[in-house]
Amino acid sequence: MPDTGTMRTVGRQWKSLLLDCAAWAVALYTVGWISLDFGIAANEWYPITLLVLVAILGQCIFGALCALYVNRFLPGSFNELKALLGAVLLTGVILGVAAFPVAAISSVPRSVAFISIPLAVTIIGGARLVQRIRHDARERPTGATQRTLIYGAGYLGNYLVQRMLSDRLSPYFPVGFIDDDPAKRKLRVDGIDVLGTGADLSAIALRTGATSLVISIARADATLLRQVSDAGKAAGLRVLVFPVLEEVLEGKSRLRDVREIEIEDLIGRHPIDTHIESMAGYLTGKRVLVTGAGGSIGSELCRQINRFHPEELIMLDRDETGLQGVQLLIDGNGLLTNKNIVLADIRDPEALNEIFESRRPEVVFHAAALKHLPMLERYPREAWKTNVVGTLNVLEAARAVGVRTFVNISTDKAANPTSVLGYSKRIAEQLTSWAAQQSGMTYLSVRFGNVLGSRGSLVPLFKSMIAAGGPITVTDPNATRFFMTIPEACNLVVQAGGIGSPGEVLILDMGDPVRILDIAERMIAKSGSDIAIVFTGLRPGEKLNEELMGAGEADVRPIHPKISHTYVTPISPQSLDQKAWENEMAHSVALSEVRHD
Repeated sequence: MPDTGTMRTVGRQWKSLLLDCAAWAVALYTVGWISLDFGIAANEWYPITLLVLVAILGQCIFGALCALYVNRFLPGSFNELKALLGAVLLTGVILGVAAFPVAAISSVPRSVAFISIPLAVTIIGGARLVQRIRHDARERPTGATQRTLIYGAGYLGNYLVQRMLSDRLSPYFPVGFIDDDPAKRKLRVDGIDVLGTGADLSAIALRTGATSLVISIARADATLLRQVSDAGKAAGLRVLVFPVLEEVLEGKSRLRDVREIEIEDLIGRHPIDTHIESMAGYLTGKRVLVTGAGGSIGSELCRQINRFHPEELIMLDRDETGLQGVQLLIDGNGLLTNKNIVLADIRDPEALNEIFESRRPEVVFHAAALKHLPMLERYPREAWKTNVVGTLNVLEAARAVGVRTFVNISTDKAANPTSVLGYSKRIAEQLTSWAAQQSGMTYLSVRFGNVLGSRGSLVPLFKSMIAAGGPITVTDPNATRFFMTIPEACNLVVQAGGIGSPGEVLILDMGDPVRILDIAERMIAKSGSDIAIVFTGLRPGEKLNEELMGAGEADVRPIHPKISHTYVTPISPQSLDQKAWENEMAHSVALSEVRHD
């Protein structure tokens, strides 16, 4: 049995088409009647009817080409009106051409065709307006709703209000806009006024009886989100956020995606515009391999790479569960049968050489690494095997098959390293620089700080501590770290291969560092629980404040003002000495433990 909703939609499409055709008939007969001195003789009906048939045919053809009758547009929306205007004007062109032979064989003037165009536009547009009014009246929320203020009267705010008013199931009813732009002080959207600025929030909330505040600013940074969140909570409002502009424009976000503000929103930033689309063409049609593909960074990296349609995306990891997760993300299934999923360990050079020789990747992103600082302080040999020797294995396998672009993912702990993790990643950067020197190809590294939401990172750890009832452990009240989102980190990694030069290290300007204590306090306040904070002291190898640039490294920004390019001294594999490394790391750890005692 046909779906009722589908039948109703098809009915609306046919109704719209018939109304548009009828509008042309009314317009042409009316203009003809006026042009012929308010009367149409018997021999003049035929030529006018011929013009009507031409107009109807044109409207059917061009209306279909402009997608007017496939339920693509909201009734009466600006996009529908643009499509409608295009179809009517194109129909008018055909009608104007047909008017010449018609005028030659009858007394109907050519002007009938041209004058009927604006009248048809008016009738058709008016019919759409009536449809929109009826649609809005029928769809306006009828259930229990939350009186809601919208922070931001720009494109996103306008879109959000329209959705709130047109969705019958919307739990939100907009009662006003808040916007700090003085030029928008008297703006009104769909009957909803801009009531004031953020400074007036408490008074406006009291006056309107609002219970919720939705932040709808296209690129709100963490500082602004913190300010608005704090002001909203002080006004007794439930603070929510709407997805970023790109997701709305791509049709990925709906009204139901309005969500509670998270700690990641308050300490991270939406990705800066690094024009990645113009830089990542080197991936299209290429064979791309990602190591550590099952990790949080590796899986997001695979997702972003997949957008650029590589010939083949080879996802390599030693964690079979992680590989299943990334296959779900990329292929929509976790069958683990596709050949783009490769189970291997970067510590195994023979396996790597076999994989590289058989698959012959052209671009490699090296994300596989051990990354937990305290663990590697206790087991420095493991850092050597994975972060140093494992990286060298991947570099050698890549060089052997002529990989042209190699991006090594590093960490801010490699800048002036004081930990086993930092030293191991610093050597990985130097080995990558050496490989660039030897091959002449674009082998480079990307360095960034803490990644929000990655496995084992700070925020998930604090969430677990809060869920367990506390306490939250913080190393030092003055400890600070740089933070960025997973998409932002991967955006930089992908772009690095397009803008970096051989041997370089690229570093994203990550803004101001954030105090870890501030994060803990905000998360406790958000939880509503009484959780204690315990200071444990800095762990061996740990810095009070992280750095992005090492001593003697130049901060050059030749392409993008937010991306620094620096250079590290190459180190050859022949100069690596595991015994010397282990002795040096053991000495470093011992000194660090003495300092912390």
